Amino acid sequence: MDRDSHSEDTLSTMVLENIKNKLIHAFRVTGESRDNPQDSDSCIGRSYQANEELRRAQIDGAITWLRSELLEMRSQDLQLAQTLLGLNSEIQRLRRESFGGVDVEGGGQQ
Repeated sequence: MDRDSHSEDTLSTMVLENIKNKLIHAFRVTGESRDNPQDSDSCIGRSYQANEELRRAQIDGAITWLRSELLEMRSQDLQLAQTLLGLNSEIQRLRRESFGGVDVEGGGQQ
């Protein structure tokens, strides 16, 4: 199960990196289309660059938050699965005890 978890981590990381790259590309294309090449004012260029860095930082922050939420959800999922397996085992044990060893689903012991 540890190997499955590792492959899920790898897949999640690849998906998030792909989303990050697409968002960065989308913002870059949007920013380039708004950038006026005839305007050579260095203040506007610095402002654009600062805004671009701020957008990238916000994207990185959002991806980091998504990654932490996914990891928390995976942890909760594993805890829930363990709890359900434990409950299922306990239910089966109680069924065997209450029916005197007769397998309720199968019709008898083998």
